[in-house]
Amino acid sequence: MMSVPRLMRIVVVALRYRLDELVLSGISHPVAARLLWLVRLGSRPTMPRGLRLRLALESLGPIFVKFGQVLSTRRDLIPPDIADELTLLQDRVAPFPSEQAAAMIEAALGAPTSELFAQFDKDPVASASIAQVHFAVLHDGRHVAVKVLRPGMLEVIDKDLSLMRVLAGLIERLAPDGRRLKPREVVGEFDKHLHDELDLLREASNCSQLRRNFSDEGPRPNLLWVPEVMWDYCATNVFTMERMYGVPVSQIERLRSLGVDIPKLAQTGVEIFFTQVFDDGFFHADMHPGNIYVSDRPETLGRYIALDFGIVGSLSEFDKNYLAQNFLAFFQRDYRRVARLHIESGWVPPTTREEELEGAVRAVCEPYFDRPLAEISLGQVLLRLFQTSRRFNVEIQPQLVLLQKTLLNVEGLGRQLDPQLDLWKTAKPYLERWMHERIGFTGIKKKVLKEASQWSQWLPEFPRLLYAQLSRPDVSSELLSELKRSRQAREQSNRLLVALTGVAALALGVALWALIR
Repeated sequence: MMSVPRLMRIVVVALRYRLDELVLSGISHPVAARLLWLVRLGSRPTMPRGLRLRLALESLGPIFVKFGQVLSTRRDLIPPDIADELTLLQDRVAPFPSEQAAAMIEAALGAPTSELFAQFDKDPVASASIAQVHFAVLHDGRHVAVKVLRPGMLEVIDKDLSLMRVLAGLIERLAPDGRRLKPREVVGEFDKHLHDELDLLREASNCSQLRRNFSDEGPRPNLLWVPEVMWDYCATNVFTMERMYGVPVSQIERLRSLGVDIPKLAQTGVEIFFTQVFDDGFFHADMHPGNIYVSDRPETLGRYIALDFGIVGSLSEFDKNYLAQNFLAFFQRDYRRVARLHIESGWVPPTTREEELEGAVRAVCEPYFDRPLAEISLGQVLLRLFQTSRRFNVEIQPQLVLLQKTLLNVEGLGRQLDPQLDLWKTAKPYLERWMHERIGFTGIKKKVLKEASQWSQWLPEFPRLLYAQLSRPDVSSELLSELKRSRQAREQSNRLLVALTGVAALALGVALWALIR
């Protein structure tokens, strides 16, 4: 699909809302000033710059709206007037007609809204880039929120992604760092998650999984409140969930007036993030303030509420272990360990000199330790790390793009709640405990118990399979030749047989104990 018309549309919108002035006005150079005068044709824009940027992003569609949502949390990188305007993208995008939403619900669920619900609010309570939400009441009295997908979204997103693929291909071919940055793989990852977000049944399943991970009966009750899914009222373009009552996390003064402990709330947010990433390997990857609320009910006051589960991330055991070790090495200022981990994982060429990479990482990170979050600009840290990675040919890992985005969201939320929050100090004890439980005796015990049911099935057959393998003619003759050739070989074989028997007996005993306990 050719994206030239879409590219022209972007240029037209940028000129219409005078985004050229927004860029050029920040450059102190005579050439930039002359270009700005030519573009203005002697006139100045009449609307504020933040409003112009928000309207332009809304006009360009969901991908650009999501870009604005992420940008709105980075008040350390953009002026306050622009950040304030971009926050309106989080849940105040212009809605589509309510009659169209009702018709889509009826077509998807096979009945009129008057039969499906005892009450259905035609006016949407929130309207975002992908869908809008209506409140309703079921016939059994339960209050719910009904999310309806915007019509025609697939065509719009495919056009934008087609343009992004073209740009990624140009970057890969023309930019000096194009191949190392893997732009086409990054766009492919973004493509997958955006299309997942268009399937509301998938979003409902994500919600259900996250609710199960933070169940009140689980190991971490009262940490995160996730709505219940009403599966009988769900379809690919309709998602009905329990209605949640709370205050947007960005309304700090209102939360403070309710008696919420704001510094504790900031620390809990960091704990929730690391719990999702390292304990579950399954995390909410769209944590901007429009999707995170705080309960205002007396019985659950101050408890986080998660909404909008269209984009989630998952990590393999290798990713979790690698990230945890890197975080801990950073917190402990063990830059040699960081360098070694990068080399062992294959993120940098094996010929990289460990001590050189260690010195480069130290130069980036050391100035930022022992500072409160208010004095740390993660944007500057990432910029310097990028410069370092270019020098050492570090390869970008596409599977971690969502995690990087989520970490930026978490930092933005933490900065708004408590500018004095020390992200490193808050996260370090959690990661140390996680590593102890994973690598120490507790971790070994958990792994043994997890595998016990599988061991109990094949361990009784182990002696017969071992005998059959050793009885093969080729194996037997080779083994006999070795035994005749050397007494040492015979002794080693005996020790090996004893060791195998002991391991099998021990594993069988553990498996049986785990099953009958």
